Amino acid sequence: MVNGKGSTKNSNLDRFLHCTTPVVPPQSLPKAEIRTLNRLWHPWEREKVEFFRLCDLWDCYDEWSAYGASVPIHLTSGESLVQYYVPYLSAIEIFTSHSSLIRLREESEDREYDGRYQFSDSGSDESVSEEGVENNGMILHPNDRLGYLYLQYFERSAPYTRVPLMEKINELAQRYPGLMSLRSVDLSPASWMSVAWYPIYHIPMGRTIKDLSTCFLTYHTLSSSFQDMEPEENGGDKERMRKEGEDITLLPFGMATYKMQGNVWLSHDHDDQERLASLYSVADSWLKQLRVQHHDFNYFCSMLMHSRG
Repeated sequence: MVNGKGSTKNSNLDRFLHCTTPVVPPQSLPKAEIRTLNRLWHPWEREKVEFFRLCDLWDCYDEWSAYGASVPIHLTSGESLVQYYVPYLSAIEIFTSHSSLIRLREESEDREYDGRYQFSDSGSDESVSEEGVENNGMILHPNDRLGYLYLQYFERSAPYTRVPLMEKINELAQRYPGLMSLRSVDLSPASWMSVAWYPIYHIPMGRTIKDLSTCFLTYHTLSSSFQDMEPEENGGDKERMRKEGEDITLLPFGMATYKMQGNVWLSHDHDDQERLASLYSVADSWLKQLRVQHHDFNYFCSMLMHSRG
């Protein structure tokens, strides 16, 4: 199973991020196609554009969805154990170009397409924003940087009634085949997803460790616009260019936690507390910028405020 990029840090938070970050193989766009890309999203001056396919991204979550992602945990007592986390699709928004939507409709000749832009277990639709209007089954935004909203999904059901991420993606792909055929270069910088990670068990079993009930929300970009820039290995705020040909690592740009009450995850030797606060702040800003209500994020925040009260 492909895991995230290695880390030289020793906190359990780093181990969680290392073990739950998807890594996808890069592909190169033919030079002739570069000028067909949206210039606002991808500079035409670039000699080479690398991308990943969404289907390769979902492959990263296949085994995790079936068995859980194993996260080594080092306790202050010197003991070690492995905590398993199952990923669930918490939210996703895919904005693409008009031409990509036309291509997707042609590819899904025999599939029913009713023009809905949101699919949710709750059975209710939400509007994207006051500016968005529906036109022939597509959501048009006056802001060219956003593009056309192909899919919006927010999970609202209780955690114990959800299906793992891979199962949900396969379910959504029946109505939105682009989930399997789209490429990161087809997506605008506003495309993103959030994954909810819930603990299932740890090995060896028999120990009750309160802080291992912690749940995580991670936020990931789906567009090639950001894939060349990744946080440095030391966890600092500086960025570095990803070398050509390297695997594409979708490190989370934002995060929220629930039930993180003890000190199992955070190390006093590192800036984990500041790092978590920064990741939370970025997630909050992202959601406000897109003007969406992310139900899991709101719940995590309410629980955090309640625990502090």
